[in-house]
Amino acid sequence: MDTIYAVSTATGKAGVAVIRVSGDRAFDACLALCGDVPVARMATLRVLRDQYGMRLDQAIVLCFDASKSFTGEKSVEFQVHGSVAVISAVLAALSDVEGLRLALPGEFTRRALENGQLDAAQVEGLADLIDAETEAQRKQALRVLSGDLGRRAESWRIDLIRAAALLEATIDFADEEVPVDVSPEVTELVERVRVALEKEIDGVGVAERIRSGFEVAIVGAPNVGKSTLLNALAGRDAAITSEIAGTTRDVIEVRMDLGGLPVTMLDTAGLRETDDTIEAIGVSRAMDRAERADLRVFLIESDEAPLISPKDDDIVLRAKGDETTNACASVSGKTGQGIPELIARMTAILSQQSARAGIATRERHRDAMQRGDRALAAAQGFLPDGEESADLAAEELRAAIRALDSLVGRVDIENVLDEIFASFCLGK
Repeated sequence: MDTIYAVSTATGKAGVAVIRVSGDRAFDACLALCGDVPVARMATLRVLRDQYGMRLDQAIVLCFDASKSFTGEKSVEFQVHGSVAVISAVLAALSDVEGLRLALPGEFTRRALENGQLDAAQVEGLADLIDAETEAQRKQALRVLSGDLGRRAESWRIDLIRAAALLEATIDFADEEVPVDVSPEVTELVERVRVALEKEIDGVGVAERIRSGFEVAIVGAPNVGKSTLLNALAGRDAAITSEIAGTTRDVIEVRMDLGGLPVTMLDTAGLRETDDTIEAIGVSRAMDRAERADLRVFLIESDEAPLISPKDDDIVLRAKGDETTNACASVSGKTGQGIPELIARMTAILSQQSARAGIATRERHRDAMQRGDRALAAAQGFLPDGEESADLAAEELRAAIRALDSLVGRVDIENVLDEIFASFCLGK
């Protein structure tokens, strides 16, 4: 493959910028700019020069042998001063080296996958780690990047290959008396994998929420202080507040970090029956988003039942706590009364939900595991028939293995890879 290069740090002025080179001619590029190739994995200070001997910058240079690099190829990193002019000059010098070209977005990581340094799930974990904004997102991404999902998929694969091999033995010796009945062991192996799969499938939804963010909807009648509460939680005027009922017509979203969890707070239109066409659309949207939210905070002023009913984990508070004597279960966005307690309750509830998260984090993972589980269920249906249906059961086991292989990129994910790498920046 071509030897590639790119800036791996963000664009703009900075103290340091990292320029990465990977491929068979990486050390040639180092020789061209530095005059020599430093000892592998030893940070060395070098003066970089272009092909005419013009001094470009003084840089820290790191060289990696193929077996020790991120991409699985010979690699060099130039840590230069992070000015736009220096970066441009070094990139121009690299472009003059024969056999080098600018990398495509995500190409370094794609080479790591193709060279066996990462599996597909780890690539997704790396993408999530780069995008992580909260502590929970960081921890979850690191679990995937460390290969936890791949190791679990491999353990399932080993069990299913063993089960398939036992059935194949039954088929191969169909005309002879097989000394041992393999069906109990096959049944145990298949059931063990199914239990593990179903647990992981159940945890994907929560894991996706940690990736994309939980949603908390503030709901209630018009003019109960929903927008004021949102502004107080956000620490800024994110929503327009007014004494006029029905000011909020659309759903207003504010991104927050609650105890390390990514949360989007939703300020919704006041829930009430109305003949106003525009307001009715806002109420409909509010009810829809509130129903789909992970948690709802109900603000009430009277004992009148809201248009939607609270669920078990939902929080119900008396609105405008500064105007009521029932301070123990009230909140006021105007004075801040009850807000620390509300934040603590929301954090506790969402933390409890997040504890159900599995290692699998994406809809692609869920789909692969569900396909595997369906194939295993079909295999279980054939097992009681013994030798008569052993070949059918074995084929379903092979289908399950193929489905689980797609989790880590062994089969059938070329189109998925294109989508994954499209999200990576240049230099990664």
